[in-house]
Amino acid sequence: MEVGVVGKPNVGKSTFFNALTLLDVPMAPYPFTTIEPNRGVGAVRVPCPHVEKGAPCTPGNAKCVDGTRWVPVNLVDVPGLVPGAHAGKGLGHKFLDDLRAADGFVQVVDLSGATDEEGRPVPAGSSDPSVEVSWLEEELVAWVAEILGRGFERDARGSELDGRKVEDLLSGRLTGLSISPAAIASAVRASGIDAEHPSRWTEDERVALARELLRTAKPRLVAANKCDRARRQDAEALALKLADLPVVPTAADAELTLRRAARAGLIAYRPGDSAFRPADDGKLNAAQTAALEGIRKLLADWGSTGVQQALEAMVFDRLRRVVVFPVEDEQHWTDSRGRVLPDAFLVPAGTAVRQVAYRVHSDLGEKFVRAIDGRTHRALAADHPVEAGAVLRFVARR
Repeated sequence: MEVGVVGKPNVGKSTFFNALTLLDVPMAPYPFTTIEPNRGVGAVRVPCPHVEKGAPCTPGNAKCVDGTRWVPVNLVDVPGLVPGAHAGKGLGHKFLDDLRAADGFVQVVDLSGATDEEGRPVPAGSSDPSVEVSWLEEELVAWVAEILGRGFERDARGSELDGRKVEDLLSGRLTGLSISPAAIASAVRASGIDAEHPSRWTEDERVALARELLRTAKPRLVAANKCDRARRQDAEALALKLADLPVVPTAADAELTLRRAARAGLIAYRPGDSAFRPADDGKLNAAQTAALEGIRKLLADWGSTGVQQALEAMVFDRLRRVVVFPVEDEQHWTDSRGRVLPDAFLVPAGTAVRQVAYRVHSDLGEKFVRAIDGRTHRALAADHPVEAGAVLRFVARR
């Protein structure tokens, strides 16, 4: 799974990305600091089942801290988007192509309204962040509509003559966008277009389909960044304007400062917490103490920096992922080496357990017999939907 971090230049995208990954990609207060996509790994939090078992876990792919499992999420920070990107303006086509594999987008906007549409600094309040959200959607829609439109009528006529389903036609044209046939079928139904005669679709109907495909298969969330330079009512007003999109106020600069200070041993802080504690050895100098006191006030005002919360809202609420824990011994929750709950995987909610088995290893999926619930010890059929936090053993033919 991959989450794209998107937005216009100079709104704090790379800072937001750095705060989640600590990769230290270039950041600066001017447009197009990012000219190549940056890739890294963040993490989302879930309770670790080892607490129920009363035995310490042995984390492999996802670390455990005080009973909280940090499950990895792939992130990509792409070059800033400006209006007209789908037509090649700015770094347009490259920006869009870098997003092909993303499952969803966190759009970072400047809640303080201090950057114009191309990311140049302007007085605070001069720009409406809701406008950023609207034109990014239009750029994405135009991009997908263009992909759909290239020689579409010819291919559609051929598909009709061959008696192919419209989902097969569209899947072929959308190869590389990571949109499943099920999502395509859902978008076709929701758009209300004539699925039997795609050759008759108008350009407006293809645009409507592109919009529905994005809504269905590439959900978005808005990170209202620089909230420390704005007012709470600004965030509330933005949320009202964007009724169909979740809005999470964020302060990426503050989160990055806290994570770097924690990594350096200057403070005790866990991402997403509402407070931090200075280290006991008095390493902080006067400037660091003053900076952290400013962040302490931010945390008191907003409850958190919002960065971790934005990623988790994207993964759990918008992309509807759940975490499962595969094991080889359902009694002790261990693998073949005796490690307790070594792995944690993110999968779509409702995924059939056999599909989860494929995720663990292709042989487990192909030779699947049943799954066993580690809590109830019940046998689960291949099509049983997985539940959040499930501990599962997979039984396969030899």
